[in-house]
Formats: sequence, C-alpha cells, structure tokens
Amino acid sequence: MKGLVRRLCFDESGQDLIEYALLTSFIGLVGFVGINALGSALNTTYSSWDTAGQSDALVEVPDP
Repeated sequence: MKGLVRRLCFDESGQDLIEYALLTSFIGLVGFVGINALGSALNTTYSSWDTAGQSDALVEVPDP
C-alpha cells in the first residue's frame, strides 16, 4: 500500500492531460461569464436606445 501511495504522488504521467483539462475548463468558465456580461450590457444599451427613441424628446412638432 505504501508503494502505491508513493507511486501516485511521484508519477507524473497524465499530468499534462489534467493541466489541459483544467485550462480548458477555466477558459470555458471565463467565456461563459464574459458572454453573460456582454449580453447584459447589450440589453441595457438597446433598451435605453429604445426608450429614448420612443420618447417625445426626439420629436419636434412643427408650428401650424
């Protein structure tokens, strides 16, 4: 049993695969959070443009 634990602690085969998996998951998580933040910012911007476009502040009524 002691030999198995020692081998698991010092054996580095498969280490690259774990590092690539962690890096890929980190990039995926950052991408997911970034896309959600970008979506919220775009929604806020377009909503403000829509509200401004529907207000009477942009419309000049000519004098009759």
